[in-house]
Amino acid sequence: MQNTKVSSYGIILAIVGIVLFSAKAVLVKLAYRYEISSEHLLLFRMLFSLPFYVTVVLFSKPAAKENIKTKDYVWILFFGFVGYYLASYFDFLGLQYIKAGLERIILFLYPTLVIIISRIFLKNIITRQQIFAIILTYLGVLITFWGEFQLDTTHLFLGVFLIFLSALTYATYLVGSGWLIPKFGVITFTSYAMIVSSLCIIIQYLIFDRGDIMGYPIELYLICIAMATFSTIIPSYLVSAAIARLGASNFSIIASLGPFSTIILAFFFLGESLSWIQFIGSGIVIFGIYVVSRKIGT
Repeated sequence: MQNTKVSSYGIILAIVGIVLFSAKAVLVKLAYRYEISSEHLLLFRMLFSLPFYVTVVLFSKPAAKENIKTKDYVWILFFGFVGYYLASYFDFLGLQYIKAGLERIILFLYPTLVIIISRIFLKNIITRQQIFAIILTYLGVLITFWGEFQLDTTHLFLGVFLIFLSALTYATYLVGSGWLIPKFGVITFTSYAMIVSSLCIIIQYLIFDRGDIMGYPIELYLICIAMATFSTIIPSYLVSAAIARLGASNFSIIASLGPFSTIILAFFFLGESLSWIQFIGSGIVIFGIYVVSRKIGT
């Protein structure tokens, strides 16, 4: 009974965290109305988040400090670099070359990548329920975004490769999270990883950009503050807590809900259309999540 309660709580944390992360896409679209570059937008997102993460680190301590070795801190540097920095950057670069629909289809290879990486490096067993749930969620994603699946051969392979790298780096981060969170604790691990990601973005700006970031309208900064609060800080902790309870493999399948929550949010806040095909695809993905959730709760 206790395990079922813990798993149910983990599923709720995962869904709320995924929905909040999905709101980022809506806020990004609102921000682009002010003609901001993707690099500056990413910079603002992490700049407004960084003070909170630093404060948390100052007043928190690892959950099992006696079990932490120097190499564990090196792994945090690595996973912080590949997770919220490199995965986001590859995604932004890839979107310059391919359609958004194709990007979403490729990006959602990461549940399979998580399970494969976990099987190779952590010797985790792949269950039939996980395989069935992955097939269902992929089918739902394909159905939902099939109308946007338009091939443009110009730089197609470069775009596909960059988005695949985004999926691979994010999958690597999820696997690393599941391994390191028990040692550091949800709050400490997440704070360390996000600080590393923020510093990477700031260093990139200082080396390659140095453009004016003070001349934007006040409305843009308010959007970025909302993005930092509701689509970065809060969901980053919720996702880590969910991974700690469910494992990286199961969380990655539930995360397939992400594109569809983005569709719903865009419908309400951006006035974008919502078709029956998208409803059907969303329903298939939700059923796939239900399949893996039943497995978790047993």
